Amino acid sequence: MSVTHSIEHGKRTGFASLAKGGLNFDLFPMRLFAKGNGRHWNPADIDFSQDARDFAAMNEEERWWTCSLAAQFMAGEESVTQDLQPFVAAMAAEGRLADEMYLTQFVYEEAKHTEAFRRWFDAVGLTEDLHSYIETNEPYMQIFTKELPESLYALGADPSPRNQIRASVTYNHIVEGTLALTGYFAWAKVCTSRGILPGMQQVIKHIGDDERRHMAWGTFTCRRHVAADDDMWDVVDERMQELLVPAMGVVTAIYDQLEEGQDPPFAVDMNEMAEYAMDKVGRRLGAIESARGANLRDIDVDASPEALEEKFHKEDEAELAMAG
Repeated sequence: MSVTHSIEHGKRTGFASLAKGGLNFDLFPMRLFAKGNGRHWNPADIDFSQDARDFAAMNEEERWWTCSLAAQFMAGEESVTQDLQPFVAAMAAEGRLADEMYLTQFVYEEAKHTEAFRRWFDAVGLTEDLHSYIETNEPYMQIFTKELPESLYALGADPSPRNQIRASVTYNHIVEGTLALTGYFAWAKVCTSRGILPGMQQVIKHIGDDERRHMAWGTFTCRRHVAADDDMWDVVDERMQELLVPAMGVVTAIYDQLEEGQDPPFAVDMNEMAEYAMDKVGRRLGAIESARGANLRDIDVDASPEALEEKFHKEDEAELAMAG
């Protein structure tokens, strides 16, 4: 007679790793987990001494622009480090140990990203209060102090597929897939075109590698819920429509600080950034929509979300090589 064991937090009667067959390493979240284990990096090992010299050589407008970008990212990385915890518990409630294991790595990596940006600020000599760089950006404050925490902590009371999708769209597809990815692209254009900030270039490379896996997991999570219930596609679309305007506001608000007719520092074009963000969002949404009617067993081992992120990465590398 077989015995069914539960691994849900607070209701544990057994252990998934002891069950017949053990852990399924072919599951997509386990593949992401294994890949992350092989790509460890330590923010403390990055040398920011040249960054300090490059920063000192910038004019006032360039330093302000650079600090605004860095402050937005540092605060954002701190936010997601704190706010991801309910998603870990939601995976436990669903009995998905592979996802739970991967999300523990996810949180660890977000914490490292926070450390990396803080070490950069310390290295360039900015240790005063930095809130002024983000507080005037109202869309940014809306997303990181309201939309992100509310959508994630809603999972604590109700870890339903609907709430998981709303949390994943907010986190993986807006915060990471729209804001962070566009910002890292801007950083890379600045650093590559001017040949400056080699320490920051390393940070971007490492964080980009981590977050491609994060975004792939978000696409995968939405895909499996859409495959299980076609109505969940409407939830994806609804949440995206709710957040696209403030997300684009975050991208463009930094340009509002410029005087009329003033060119942005480093010639980072606002329209290019907005178009870049919308292109990536649209293609990820297409990947999620393609899961409608798909077989759930196929979704669980389908690596196409990761392949899509790697495709984006190769496209960016080619464009940045031309800029360099």
